[in-house]
Amino acid sequence: MSRPLRVLHVAQPTTEGVAVMTAAMAADQVTRGWDVAVACPGTGDLPAWTSAGGAQHLPWAAARNPGASVPREVAALRGLIERFGPDVVHLQSSKAGLAGRLAIRGRIPTVFSPHAWSFLASAGPQAWAALRWERWATRWTAAVVAVSAAEASAGQAAGIEARYVVARNGVDLQLHPAADAADRRAARSSLALGPEPLAVCVGRVCRQKGQDLLLAAWPTVRSALPDALCVLVGDGPDLAAVQSSHVAGVRAVGRRDDVPSWLAAADVVVLPSRWEGLSLAMLEAMAAGRALVVSDVSGATEALGEVSAAVPVGDVPALADAVTQLLADPQRAAAEGAALRRRAEELFDLRRTADELAAVYLELSGRR
Repeated sequence: MSRPLRVLHVAQPTTEGVAVMTAAMAADQVTRGWDVAVACPGTGDLPAWTSAGGAQHLPWAAARNPGASVPREVAALRGLIERFGPDVVHLQSSKAGLAGRLAIRGRIPTVFSPHAWSFLASAGPQAWAALRWERWATRWTAAVVAVSAAEASAGQAAGIEARYVVARNGVDLQLHPAADAADRRAARSSLALGPEPLAVCVGRVCRQKGQDLLLAAWPTVRSALPDALCVLVGDGPDLAAVQSSHVAGVRAVGRRDDVPSWLAAADVVVLPSRWEGLSLAMLEAMAAGRALVVSDVSGATEALGEVSAAVPVGDVPALADAVTQLLADPQRAAAEGAALRRRAEELFDLRRTADELAAVYLELSGRR
């Protein structure tokens, strides 16, 4: 009898979504009887989530961005890989993709998931260097697993010639049930909220997620709906600046462990990101049956379908108008939320994502 498939995930989570998906896939693979480990920094939630799912956590000290620490990170990762002896390595996000491919250089089947291309998050020489690296590194990449068809298309359009597999980010629909009117009332009561029109934005508070754009749009929303409330849920480097901005009708509550309650309480969920791969916060809002206003980043149109339109990235007036229209029309918001729940059930069930990834690993390892 052959030994179980041995899979190593390498992650330097730049967003909570990367950590959530890495932990979820590792836990699923443990249930398949595989030997699974996650190499990642010891900070954040991913180590605990890894252990809770039955996988092994391998501490790997890695800075968030490329820099002088890269050679040390590559050497450390090479040692972890040699000791664990994986059949397949999955590199989660751009920093892991950099260090991992330099460490492995194609000697082991290597899967890379950008979780939003690094060259789209940069500008000038830095963006050009990131793009040149991605084009070069495909020689050490057995498959690029994109979290959305749009992410795969962006890579192809940028001249990154690789084998692409689309395994969309997914949501555990049983853990994220649709929230009905009673759930909304209960959530608002538990969060000490009133009946006011409520927009909620969930995500790391940073330039990528665009909370500054929502703050700029909110006075226009309030001019039409004076009692409207906007709540920003999440931690991040820009949280202090947001909290000190004192925009009327905006509350920044920081990191919370009760995000499902905030989604249930919302009339509209707003995600004004400047770039994404496929936003997990968006999928969780869809699973909750909430109407969405999102910017037209990678994966947004793919997720929304014909239910609603994404607004142009960085367009503050369009963002304000879209939020105002939905908050002013609760029946429309409810109908769109129900339609988005159905799309989540159809396209973004986490079990499908897990099966798609498992098929890739089995093929690359020669087990299929």
